[in-house]
Amino acid sequence: MKDAAEKYVAYVGTYTHGNSIGIHLYDVDVEGGTLTERKVIPVRNSSHICRSLNGKYLYSIADEGVAVFSIDKNNGDLDLINKVDIDGMRGCYLSVDQDGCYLYVAGYHDGKVTVVQTHQNGRLGRLMDGVFHKGLGSVAERSFHPHVSCVIPTPDNKYLCAVDNGIDQVKIYRINKQKNKLQLVDILRCERESGPKRLVFSKSGNFAYLISELTNVVDVFSYKEGDNSPEFEKLQTISTTSDNVDRAHDAASGICFSNDGKYLFTSTAGDDTVAMYSIDPESGMLDKEFALPISGEYPKDIAMFPDDKHIAVVNNESNSITTFRIDYEKKVLVQKGKPMKVETPNCILITPMGIQ
Repeated sequence: MKDAAEKYVAYVGTYTHGNSIGIHLYDVDVEGGTLTERKVIPVRNSSHICRSLNGKYLYSIADEGVAVFSIDKNNGDLDLINKVDIDGMRGCYLSVDQDGCYLYVAGYHDGKVTVVQTHQNGRLGRLMDGVFHKGLGSVAERSFHPHVSCVIPTPDNKYLCAVDNGIDQVKIYRINKQKNKLQLVDILRCERESGPKRLVFSKSGNFAYLISELTNVVDVFSYKEGDNSPEFEKLQTISTTSDNVDRAHDAASGICFSNDGKYLFTSTAGDDTVAMYSIDPESGMLDKEFALPISGEYPKDIAMFPDDKHIAVVNNESNSITTFRIDYEKKVLVQKGKPMKVETPNCILITPMGIQ
């Protein structure tokens, strides 16, 4: 259980559209399960955000580049440090390595993985590497081209997993820190026309969960560090949707863990639901507890409140954020207040203040 006196903020990244001009900052009422908007920090097309591991900096997509902000430890306010161009089209996902050396950028539109240098004073430096994926997918709507939708380091910080939504693969790179380069060492081939979207690792680091937006499933893998490349073994495939639908246009998107690591949550557009799964700590396997409606359209991302009793959902097409209390015993979601209006929300991060 988190310290009740600790204060939290939420950052919501949006596309620049209408009156939405950047990152919306919210004060978090942990006990009440609600968010209150305080201000908006201008940045163009903040389609994804992530925080440095030391809690001092927030990184954001910013059109054809990335921006970094210092985080005020007293109130969570953001102050721009600098921006850099990524020599490619606008990115869609960000992550950081555990040593604080690199910022990784996924390029959906151009199928590129970009590595940006990060400095101890927060500044973004030069581009260390850029790798374009090659290959053809099997879904015409995806233009048959590579679309990198997620980049995430493995728990041992030796490899980078690049999820490619367009060619149904997860490409695995070794991170060569002497040369500041990525070296392809393996490919995890997914089901054809599955559209893998996001990959997350369990708290223990022993399991990986891959959500796919065309088949609307979560694939569960065991994970361990191999001699020359990491080893993934598929253990389970489980649906993200409610039981009474079978729609071709559903799109699984959001995925996150509860803070205690006991539960996994996903969101699915079209079905417009959030699903909760209990996690077997020994096997890593999932047991679906529910998939329930979220009073919004296209729930693109989700985030847990620090008490694990509430969840926030950003609904891209209905221009709203909805929050819910999770009743684990009755297996239901109870909405907290009215939907909050924000245009084209794309991602959400709930984080404590003053963790520096």
